[in-house]
Amino acid sequence: MLKLTYKCTIALLLLLSSLTMAQMPMPPKVPIWDANKVELRLQKLSEDVYAIIPSTVGVETTTGIPQATTGGFIVGEKGILMVEVMLNKRLFDQQMKLIRSISDKPILYAVNTSDHGDHCFSNYLLPDATLIIQNEFAMENLSKNYEGIKQFMISLFGKDRGIENSVYRPADIVIPKNSNLKVELGGGKVVELMNIGTAQSPADLFVWMPQQKIFWAGNPFIAESPAIPWLFDGYFLEPAANLRKMYDLLPEGTVVVPGHGKITNKAGIKYTIDYVEALKEQVQKAVSENLTLEQTKARVKMPEFNKGYVLFDWLHFNFNVPNAFKDISSTQNK
Repeated sequence: MLKLTYKCTIALLLLLSSLTMAQMPMPPKVPIWDANKVELRLQKLSEDVYAIIPSTVGVETTTGIPQATTGGFIVGEKGILMVEVMLNKRLFDQQMKLIRSISDKPILYAVNTSDHGDHCFSNYLLPDATLIIQNEFAMENLSKNYEGIKQFMISLFGKDRGIENSVYRPADIVIPKNSNLKVELGGGKVVELMNIGTAQSPADLFVWMPQQKIFWAGNPFIAESPAIPWLFDGYFLEPAANLRKMYDLLPEGTVVVPGHGKITNKAGIKYTIDYVEALKEQVQKAVSENLTLEQTKARVKMPEFNKGYVLFDWLHFNFNVPNAFKDISSTQNK
């Protein structure tokens, strides 16, 4: 029964995707960030472990300006594991140049932490021998709805950013929900890939190096304050639980690479947890008082978390509050 429900959910999302994209409220500025202008750089995290980050994250993360995708790579005795492949060829080429400035070993694996195009659209540019790793939902959604996802990404990140050139390439290794995969690269480099379910979208995949205490957080933990989570994939209660689960799993001293921000630590992603838990509490109260969605949005403005993030109003009122209201109403009405 669980398997059937999961497949039905995928089918429903695919059926509604074009309608959802057509009706989706647009952010205050498109492109959200410009893939034709982003410059990537290296940041060493540990021996043979690197983050690849936009050059602007050090200043612009804390001033509330949305940042391009972060990634990284791990060099082991056997070869390299990449985290993310970026939105377009321009950024992929920068990524490859940075990797090759460190090592000429083969790229054995490329991990997509999401089915959003800025994490996976350059898969087609990888060497043929590289094995692409995704979670099960990401594989299903990309295989059936690639062109729709491209149009969605163009709507947010603009035309003529190389998105149109992306060609679908299927995953080679797929991780089911509530499953982990351990990849041993040699030389003490062990990488755990975790599909714990929806933390931002059903396509989430976390990358964890327990020995080095390095964590690629992907879209669920998008950045430090003042950024708030992008809960626009239609879910709230499962992400709220899984965000807390991942946060609690991380030991003190963990180096965190957010999905779109500067390198931080466990304390740096606590803002996401605080926002989600406060949102849950306030929407639960509104639902218990039988408020409508519009009344709930008028009440749950949460100014204490509106600290200058450019996308706060777009995300909070169009997605985060409505999805919390939908999930909580559904649960309380059972």
